[in-house]
Amino acid sequence: MNKETLLDIIEAKRTELLNVAFENGLTSPLAIEYSQELDRLLNLYDELHIQSLKKVQVK
Repeated sequence: MNKETLLDIIEAKRTELLNVAFENGLTSPLAIEYSQELDRLLNLYDELHIQSLKKVQVK
């Protein structure tokens, strides 16, 4: 998965989280689930970003 695609997925998940939180509250089980999914996506993005930085430093 490339970074641009991942960023699109992150933005979509962020929008979903905001909608769910608005409808059900920030502490609703669904909002917590979406927040955890967003966290996983952001961690994956960080890993990809760190890997790309390491590749640039090696060159």
